[in-house]
Amino acid sequence: MSLTENIDKALTDRPYQFFPSVESTNDLAMVWLNEGTRAGSVIVADEQTRGRGRLGRTWYAPPGTALMMTYILRPAIEDLPYVGMMGALAVCEALRSLGVERCGIKWPNDVQIDGRKVCGVLPEAAWQNNRLLGVILGVGINIRVDFTGTALETTAISLDTVIPGIDRAELLRRLAARMDFWSQRLSSDDLFERWRGALVMLQRRVSINHVTGTVEGVAESVDRQGALLVRDATGMLRHVIAGDIALG
Repeated sequence: MSLTENIDKALTDRPYQFFPSVESTNDLAMVWLNEGTRAGSVIVADEQTRGRGRLGRTWYAPPGTALMMTYILRPAIEDLPYVGMMGALAVCEALRSLGVERCGIKWPNDVQIDGRKVCGVLPEAAWQNNRLLGVILGVGINIRVDFTGTALETTAISLDTVIPGIDRAELLRRLAARMDFWSQRLSSDDLFERWRGALVMLQRRVSINHVTGTVEGVAESVDRQGALLVRDATGMLRHVIAGDIALG
């Protein structure tokens, strides 16, 4: 199935918008969220020219090379810490259902195959007068991106190298279904435990660059809100909320 011809079948009766080319699916989803669309609505694009990643990075995906979608949620405010976990876990489970067994999550929510990034997840909340309106959850999965000869050749991977001829519409169907499932269980122990179980850096040496400097040590665990607990060289247990992580 091609994505453009079979998106109706992939998304069944859920509200969705499909665009041949956009700057950012998250931007369009934010508008749609503010207009009142229901939870579970999806924005999908074939080409994305100014996608957003973590820490303000931009990402370009040519037509036909990636699965780019944004899923809209309307969670309780106390469930906000779990939206990124949900997105990464849903991607992992969708890939595993297609036979990709060697996928895991690099804290906090990058999905990897054999230690190379295949997917980024970016949640963004919408507020009005200190009231949470909802969350948009952007997902970009490399399908047929050729990283040969680029700076990402050894750190990124495309799904087509693992599952040749991968069907983007079928992947979209499975991913949306897993997001539907977990979005109803955001604060559950099951979600947290499965996300933690998929993390690839626990009990390994890590170096994390964040806004106040660098933390180095052994990643011992994560807390219930998703912070990484790192034991540094002095024996102190450091709580890291966000940052760029490299494995030692």
